[in-house]
Amino acid sequence: MRDNIAACRTWVVKIGSSLLTNEGMGLDRKAIAGWAAQIVTLREQGRRLVVVSSGAVAEGATRLGLKAVPREVRMQAAAAAVGQMGLIQAWESCFAEQGVHAAQILLSHEDLADRTRYLNARSTLVSLLKLAAVPVVNENDSVATDELCLGDNDTLAALVSNLINADVMVILTDQDGLFSADPRSNAAATLVATARAGDPELERMAGTGSRLGRGGMITKLSAARLAARSGTHTIIANGRRPGQLLKLQAGEALGTWLSADREPVTARKQWLAGQLTLKGSLTLDLGAVSVLRKHGKSLLAVGIIATRGRYQRGEVVACVDESGNEIARGMVNYNSGEVARLLGQDSGRIAELLGYAGEEEIIHRDNLVLTG
Repeated sequence: MRDNIAACRTWVVKIGSSLLTNEGMGLDRKAIAGWAAQIVTLREQGRRLVVVSSGAVAEGATRLGLKAVPREVRMQAAAAAVGQMGLIQAWESCFAEQGVHAAQILLSHEDLADRTRYLNARSTLVSLLKLAAVPVVNENDSVATDELCLGDNDTLAALVSNLINADVMVILTDQDGLFSADPRSNAAATLVATARAGDPELERMAGTGSRLGRGGMITKLSAARLAARSGTHTIIANGRRPGQLLKLQAGEALGTWLSADREPVTARKQWLAGQLTLKGSLTLDLGAVSVLRKHGKSLLAVGIIATRGRYQRGEVVACVDESGNEIARGMVNYNSGEVARLLGQDSGRIAELLGYAGEEEIIHRDNLVLTG
């Protein structure tokens, strides 16, 4: 399992706010310089790396003289707009000292939800890696809203891992990894060295987050599951320890290794699986659930018993069983009004019921991915 690190060529490295901001007192430029030097060394060994960097809001709060990191969305946006300037300046100067170009990439939920913008973001990242630049990615907090924000950079790192088909995602935090219980309150807690990314038992072990970051260990486990959909392994490790990235590359048994136990899915299905805002849902009968799970077939109208929400052709909806459990999600070929008229009907009646001959499938199997 952990021996696979030697074969991992493409890395996404996420660094949390608690590591970057020197406990809230502005950016820790010495630490950033240290990570930049390690990343350049890994590049010289033939690795491709993307950095997902937190810290803009905390840095902005410090620059603005605020006493604490703001919680109100509009104040977070303002702090991010100020702090992003300092954050990217710090990364750019540290990489420049190593003779390497850094590139700023700001992503929003809408960039990753829209198919065209998703592909544009992927193309940009891949091109930057080919040009030997180091992309530094952050959420575009200055324009994000409560409803359309990714919420934490662990999730963003996982989605970036999906974008570029990363081999490994390294989440650097202020903890040594995942423990069997919260080590801050339980002295008997032991480090979980290796596990499967999707193991439901892991969530029971997770504790709460730090006061600076938005996400705790739960979000890191969720991110590991999301990254695993594209075959990406995850390492959760302590970023405060010197030379941590180089030690991980050398195969030292540090942190928690969460292995991806499934075959990578296609780039299109990665995008579908990563959708955080769904436009509606389709309730399936037992037969349709079985067909999707066991046979990988397309979803036909005859197996749908209800539709919820308002959606247009090409938008992504959830497919749920009669108990409301999500089975899959996919891109619909018809809008919600048309689907309502087709419920339970044979595909041969589509032209009769809608007045035109459309696709036979409500969701084609190429546009559908299992999620549960």
